Amino acid sequence: MSTKSFFRRALVVSAAVGVAGVAGAGIASAHVTADVYGKPAEKGGYGAIVLRVPNEEQNAGTTKIEVTLPENAAISSARTKPVPGWTADIDKSGDVVTKITWTAEDGNEIPAGTTSYQEFAFTAGPLPEDQDSLMLATKQTYSDGTVADWAQPSDGDKEPDYPAPVVELAANSGDGHGHGGSGADSAAAEPEHSAEATDDTARWLGGAGLIVGALGLGFGAGATLRARKKTSA
Repeated sequence: MSTKSFFRRALVVSAAVGVAGVAGAGIASAHVTADVYGKPAEKGGYGAIVLRVPNEEQNAGTTKIEVTLPENAAISSARTKPVPGWTADIDKSGDVVTKITWTAEDGNEIPAGTTSYQEFAFTAGPLPEDQDSLMLATKQTYSDGTVADWAQPSDGDKEPDYPAPVVELAANSGDGHGHGGSGADSAAAEPEHSAEATDDTARWLGGAGLIVGALGLGFGAGATLRARKKTSA
């Protein structure tokens, strides 16, 4: 195989992988989701939960997020991680946390379009000991008054149009993790570090790609010069 053919095929493969990656990212970020970074959320313990909220309106930004905690979960404590430009309020009914609301200050909403998202981290507990998952119905309010109600439970393999975020609860390990405020708070801070690590990896891969591309161009130029010299000779 000639050098020219090799690099032509390499460019085609790289382009295909890039397109697939972008398409996959779009699909994965299509709905509001709930994730747990670090240690799993355990039954009877405190979980550090992160809501990932993508904007899905082309001409309006997201201005408010409301998360309703199930009444039968009887969660008595919740704490939010500050989000710059947003205020957080925790509602309780007696000793039970019922709702957490984040509201954007002017100019700090999740931008209009379909390329931006924001993460809202909080700790909650004690988590129910008799349930395997925690469904977090979430309302997403846009600047034009539109409300997306992410509250539909998933039914088998078919995903509803507006699925509610769900957190899977692990069995209690009995090691004491997740039962103290400091442990839950440190776990809630992990998404920021995870994002930084992801950014560093992306930069490293991007730099490596540029180096490989430069080497390819160098080899191609060398081959062209050698061919010209042979022709002149």
